[in-house]
Amino acid sequence: MDEWLPSLVFWALAAVIVGSALITAFARTLVYAGFALLFTFLGMVGLYLYLAADFLGIAQLVIYVGGILVLLLFGVMFTQGGGLMKQPGRGAIQIPSAVIGVGMAFVVLLHVVLYTPWPTNAMERAAEPTTRTIGELLLTKYLLPFEVASVLLLMAMVGAVILARQEAKEQE
Repeated sequence: MDEWLPSLVFWALAAVIVGSALITAFARTLVYAGFALLFTFLGMVGLYLYLAADFLGIAQLVIYVGGILVLLLFGVMFTQGGGLMKQPGRGAIQIPSAVIGVGMAFVVLLHVVLYTPWPTNAMERAAEPTTRTIGELLLTKYLLPFEVASVLLLMAMVGAVILARQEAKEQE
């Protein structure tokens, strides 16, 4: 009974991710696509947590679900049409190139799946939390790059505010 349970959890999460991603890609309205994207992101959170990557799972939840998706849905809802806008039509020229692109991606992914040595006993050992290791590395070995990145992000944010204020003054 215990042998098939991890496979069942993985395939259930994979079905949620792929199904909601397909709904996101082919939804008629942007609101439906946005809500389907929510389930894609939540499925990815479940997959990260299942694979004992707790930091990535929580980061996915906070950044993508809590930030980007909410911003996207509010942006769609506050535009004209209340978010029920139809997506632009797809031309006949795009379909063959899309089929070729998907076929090439499928061949590459099939090659990766078939020729990668997958570990079979990864779930047997107890998973150690990754947040402690990441925190220790960020505050010891990688402290200087971490601080430089934070200063660069702060400078970019201040620059964006200055540019936005200049554009607002020019429009008045």
